[in-house]
Amino acid sequence: MTTIQRQGTASRKNIQEKTKIAPHVVIVGGGFGGLQAAKALGDQPVQVTIIDRNNFHLFQPMLYQVATAGLSPADIANPLRAVLEKQANTGVLMAEVTGIDIDQQQVLLGENQALHYDYLIVATGATSNYFGHPEWEKLAPGLKSVNDALVIRRQVLSAFEAAEREPDEQKRKALLTFVLVGGGPTGVELSGAIAELARQSLKGDFRHIDPTMTRIVLVQGPKRILPSFPAHLAEQANKKLQQLGVEIRTGLHVKEVRQDGVMIGDEHLATENVIWTAGVKASPAGEWLHADVDHDGRVKVQQDLTAPGHSNIFVIGDTALATQNGKHLPGLAPVAMQEANYVASVIVGRVRGEMPPARFHYFDKGTLATVGRGFGIVSIGPARFAGLLAWLIWLFVHILFLIGARNRLLVFIQYAWTYFTFQRGTRVIVPEEKGHKP
Repeated sequence: MTTIQRQGTASRKNIQEKTKIAPHVVIVGGGFGGLQAAKALGDQPVQVTIIDRNNFHLFQPMLYQVATAGLSPADIANPLRAVLEKQANTGVLMAEVTGIDIDQQQVLLGENQALHYDYLIVATGATSNYFGHPEWEKLAPGLKSVNDALVIRRQVLSAFEAAEREPDEQKRKALLTFVLVGGGPTGVELSGAIAELARQSLKGDFRHIDPTMTRIVLVQGPKRILPSFPAHLAEQANKKLQQLGVEIRTGLHVKEVRQDGVMIGDEHLATENVIWTAGVKASPAGEWLHADVDHDGRVKVQQDLTAPGHSNIFVIGDTALATQNGKHLPGLAPVAMQEANYVASVIVGRVRGEMPPARFHYFDKGTLATVGRGFGIVSIGPARFAGLLAWLIWLFVHILFLIGARNRLLVFIQYAWTYFTFQRGTRVIVPEEKGHKP
């Protein structure tokens, strides 16, 4: 037994001896679901440990702004320890989870460490899904982490710098061509932001190229973009993107990603900038739990969000495949947060010996998206509209859900500055250090 295991077990036993009601709840993942579960258990008669490979919680809905030089990573991230510092019953571990020993009720950390749990909440999120082509990842980065956003930002800004010194016209066109694969909210928001970066923020900064001639192509397999939104809102978003200069190709799939370009259907498009925004796949949590999963690796959970056959293991967020009224719940932050609150209430009910709540039920509060500067779309119950008011609602909601007054203030100022000046304040290219292990 390793040090962390001995300490964790000893601490848990000491607490249980003193209080008789302090089971250990381990939460794997510090995203929306994991953090919300930890906060919901803060004043309850349990000991909580939240584990994440990063030491911060990331507000992913604004990650595209980091990728397009609108915000810095620190504006949308908060240290988990700082967020949870007032919860005396909660600890934080920065570690990489490598597996789960169900029989011994242990979360495995690295090769020789383990942490015992009485209840386990798995909220490990998702990564980009390349649909059987993992080799494309090196050529077409996704947008799921801070590192992904910085890679894309470096790629986008470096493309303009390389085009400025490129004498060959065809190569220059390839450098100034951006292809985004996937027309969901991330692809729409990112393509709009790149268009405004090229046509507004960078206009006049270069002497040998015209950034306004940048070509941006959004490729979507289904017949329309934003399939989760009502058709008329998706159409308005489509028109707005076209006004920004984005080419939209629907009903087509990317068949190949190469160093010199992509195959869209039967057409080869020369580009050195491909960004992947098409779909997600769950973490390996399903393999750890030996659970039944869908084609994207999501665990098929029970109505109370437990893993089948394991009443003390809960799976939430992008890692879980939960159904309601015959439909799969989407991988959205509100879903994960409501699932987290529900799971916390189930655990507390069991600890207190009370009747557990009824099956989980998701209350849909609506869906929002933004398309460039000053234009958004809103679908909240019967309220479905687009335009400036929708963008203001999107901005208000997202700033409201940011953690920390500092981040809310900074993001508000940055958005106001960008709105009135078109300038983006973090256009700094930080070169990747070769051979340096972060």
